[in-house]
Amino acid sequence: MVNKTHNSKLKSLLLVMKRECSRLVSRPLYFFCMVAAPLFCYIFFTTLMDSGLPKNLPVAAVDLDETSTSRNLIRNLDAFQQTAIVAHYGSVDEARSAIQRGEIYGFYYIPKGLSQQAQTQNQPKISFYTNYSYLIAGSLLFRDMKMMSELASGAAARSVLYAKGATEDQAMAYLQPIVIDTHALMNPWLNYSVYLCNTLLPGVLMLMIFMVTVYSIGVEIKDRTAREWLRMGNNSIYISLAGKLLPQTVIFFIMGIFYNVYLYGYLHFPINSGILPMMLATLLLVLASQSCGIIMIGTLPTLRLGLSFASLWGVMSFSISGFSFPVMAMHPVLQALSNLFPLRHFFLIYVDQALNGYDMIYSWTNYVALLIFMLLPFFVVNRLKEALIYYKYMP
Repeated sequence: MVNKTHNSKLKSLLLVMKRECSRLVSRPLYFFCMVAAPLFCYIFFTTLMDSGLPKNLPVAAVDLDETSTSRNLIRNLDAFQQTAIVAHYGSVDEARSAIQRGEIYGFYYIPKGLSQQAQTQNQPKISFYTNYSYLIAGSLLFRDMKMMSELASGAAARSVLYAKGATEDQAMAYLQPIVIDTHALMNPWLNYSVYLCNTLLPGVLMLMIFMVTVYSIGVEIKDRTAREWLRMGNNSIYISLAGKLLPQTVIFFIMGIFYNVYLYGYLHFPINSGILPMMLATLLLVLASQSCGIIMIGTLPTLRLGLSFASLWGVMSFSISGFSFPVMAMHPVLQALSNLFPLRHFFLIYVDQALNGYDMIYSWTNYVALLIFMLLPFFVVNRLKEALIYYKYMP
């Protein structure tokens, strides 16, 4: 009797899976959300940031000194990788107007008499202006312009010391009494793509899983096929959900394997712990995201509200996961809420495993958190089953 019951459940599961596979291939929307959209985002984000950092950001120079010293400053600034001097203006007002028109991101201002005042040690001032409405561009240009100004200051002071008879060692000891030796760990190239793409790509995949899970269940209610789906699953909500989601799990996990191979195998992003921990994290992210989708449609069992819930939660994940703004700097309430997002735990696993190369035991809390997400649908399955049987869709 037990074997007969087991065989009946297995047969029902296979029937539901077969039915779901037919639905997946019959609607182009599934192919777009599960394959085309993730692939497009993979290629788009990695090619968008293929250089690691933005290069040749347009800036202008306002050179009122017009000496060999000022021209040398501008040439050296233009030699920086992120900075490109694209225009010269005769006044600050003209340069400011160019920033307001969006033609440049900033300008470097050299006042008249700079060389003469530097030689007489009258402390001339060099000014630079950057447009921080564009945070990345403004930050990079501010760094380059500040560095150029510090180098110019050091060069002027060194010339004065040489004129007073100081040796090179004496001059450098005065200018830089403490030598700073910096080392960028885990991402020594300071490559934005290494840092962002490893979270953006799984984040996009997670968002698609939210949407597809909610849609595939909600459309059963909308099209009034939910009872047929349940009957095929032996009137078991667990068999019905498993049969519906397993084919999607396979496809989404294949897409997850693809971006892992693409990032770590083809693009050679750092993977200090080996690729297997990230594969496991990807599988858990897929399952946790599907579980969240069940919670969303189970809590709001209408297609319209369920999709709204999925899109809102998915978009919020990018902001609260910590890769764009550190969670530790957020309000304590938001720090606690960040644990309700699967992408947050995946991001922490990525930092520990791929970047830092720690043993998996150091990330056990995040692995367990993703497993806990898989238990949450048990709180809404009864409500979802009632909705599948009794709810009437109102357009």
